[in-house]
Amino acid sequence: MGARRGRGGRPVARPGSVAQAAPVTTYDFTAPLWRWEAKDETKSGAWYFVSLPFDASDEIEAVAGPGKGFGSVRVEVTIGATTWRTSIFPSAEQKTYVLPIKKAVRVAEGLSDDGTAQVRLRLA
Repeated sequence: MGARRGRGGRPVARPGSVAQAAPVTTYDFTAPLWRWEAKDETKSGAWYFVSLPFDASDEIEAVAGPGKGFGSVRVEVTIGATTWRTSIFPSAEQKTYVLPIKKAVRVAEGLSDDGTAQVRLRLA
């Protein structure tokens, strides 16, 4: 007997069964910005990142599975009034995922180079 389907073809829990909760996929945190020491900033410019909290990073690693290039995981990020799609990357040095914060976001949200950012991150 097949699974019961509701609106849109989604499976519906049978009476008396326990529905599995979806994993948490949105994370809110505050983190300091840090500058990546690139080999040649004259060509690539300065890159700024925030490091994800270790618990969020561990959970993302568990639910996201193997990442694509460089182990990246696609995310949607909101800082202040700015929302964009990007990727987070595993960092052996930081021992967590790191999130690049592009200059346009830093300028739009008034983030200083040595400041902190209030981040909402959602797996995309």
